[in-house]
Amino acid sequence: MKEWIGSAAVCINSQKQLLMVQGKDLIEWAIPSGGLEKYETLEECCVREVKEETGYDVEVVKEIFVKNKQTASGIKVKTHYFEVKLIGGQQRIDDPDGIIHNVGWKSLDDVMECKHAYPEDQDFLIKVWSSIES
Repeated sequence: MKEWIGSAAVCINSQKQLLMVQGKDLIEWAIPSGGLEKYETLEECCVREVKEETGYDVEVVKEIFVKNKQTASGIKVKTHYFEVKLIGGQQRIDDPDGIIHNVGWKSLDDVMECKHAYPEDQDFLIKVWSSIES
């Protein structure tokens, strides 16, 4: 069975907004994420994906969740979610895959109301948001 392993970043700024990206459909939002490259740690993958998709520099605070999912085509997907802290950079998209077309900081209300690329993440993100802010 084919397996895909990747990392995702949960980044909340000082204004209590979540960093999110939007694909070329310009409808669905997700947190920055992507696949693990050869000779890369999961943490390095997370930091790289945020930089490529948003232009921001982050550092990993801690791993907060691992999502296991099997796609309809039989691929086993394992995504490691990390809480990250913004440490620099500026907003720009340098996505080598060409799938990210918008970057935004979303309020909790926005996250509750927007269409998610991964709908199963919505409740998780809201729950994590509460624990990070406490």
